[in-house]
Amino acid sequence: MGFKKLLTSKKALLLFAATMLFGSHQLMAQAVAQGTTTAGTPDTMASSGMWTGVLYYVLLALVACFCIAILGKILKVYDLTLTMQGKKPINWNSFMAILCLVFLIAGLYGAYWSLTVQGSMTLPKSASAHGVDIDSMFNLTSALTLIVFVITQVLLFGFLFYYRASDKRKAYFLPHNNTIEKVWTIIPAIVLTVLVVFGFFTWQSVENSTNMKGDINIDVTGHQFAWELRYPGPDGKLGQLDYRLTTGLNKLGIDYKDRNSYDDLQADTLVLPVNKSIRLNIHAQDVIHSVFMPHFRLQQNAVPGLPTYFKFVPTVTTDQMRSETNNPKFEYLLYCNKICGGIHYNMQKVVRVVSESEYQDWIAKQKPYLTDQLKQQLKVAAAKSSAGALSSNKLALNN
Repeated sequence: MGFKKLLTSKKALLLFAATMLFGSHQLMAQAVAQGTTTAGTPDTMASSGMWTGVLYYVLLALVACFCIAILGKILKVYDLTLTMQGKKPINWNSFMAILCLVFLIAGLYGAYWSLTVQGSMTLPKSASAHGVDIDSMFNLTSALTLIVFVITQVLLFGFLFYYRASDKRKAYFLPHNNTIEKVWTIIPAIVLTVLVVFGFFTWQSVENSTNMKGDINIDVTGHQFAWELRYPGPDGKLGQLDYRLTTGLNKLGIDYKDRNSYDDLQADTLVLPVNKSIRLNIHAQDVIHSVFMPHFRLQQNAVPGLPTYFKFVPTVTTDQMRSETNNPKFEYLLYCNKICGGIHYNMQKVVRVVSESEYQDWIAKQKPYLTDQLKQQLKVAAAKSSAGALSSNKLALNN
């Protein structure tokens, strides 16, 4: 069945009417659901809203297509009428050229709107040293691609409008031109090479997590669905971890045979001194998580059994960012950027950047991981181990 027959057939009209009725029913049901209290679960209501939204936009698309088809039929009838009256019919080449020009203007305005309206929703300036380089790389790439986008779209639709088909001229057929091929191959290749090399060295410097003297090492461990933080004590060193030692009290599996573990500290907030080198030791206990701190332009996966690292220097304190954003309640946040389960959204930790003196005051108030309960548990384990060793020795002597 051709398109013309489809539009004029009763089946098409019935299908369109059924779609309209079904869409109206869905919209009315959604309105009723919003106006009344239901006992449905959040997941059920979210799923229902999603499908209602999808059907609504499908309905709009069908209505738009139907209106365009009707407009085309009207123009076709008008064109045939002009021909029957001996008048000059519609110049479809000029009509399509004007449509291209309208599309170009509408598209450029849409791009301008996106840059001005949605562009204002971007994050504020980077709060880390390496983030400045990442922002520079991003801005350079965006500027170059924007320039290329505008030039190519103006040329594309401008040529379609200016060189539209006409009885006064004939199109020139150009099968091949080596010079043109070289120009539009070599220039993009050079630009992309520069961007790739620039990005490579930037990324190499960002991912350099070598432990250096003076770095503040902080353990960040993810599990469903929270982040655990561990700071070094007065010795400035973190003790070793062993997943086989994980218990209800020793939830990180800290190995207390390592003396560096004795003074390790636990914290509920990731507090960082400004302008100091921070090295995050990133762990995961169950599934893949991802340490994500957008204001610091920082993201690194947390992989079970494979520790990862990220080193950075925070440069803007929380108080300074509150002043710049004019938001007295502003807080940096640590998110999980992997969909790691049903309560993934709950994996948030407040990150606070403070002065050196504030950091020293805060760290002095933190409690050690080696609690009294854990000390008792470790003594019991040591006693059991000693008893086992003695019994085995006696057994050996008896033999």
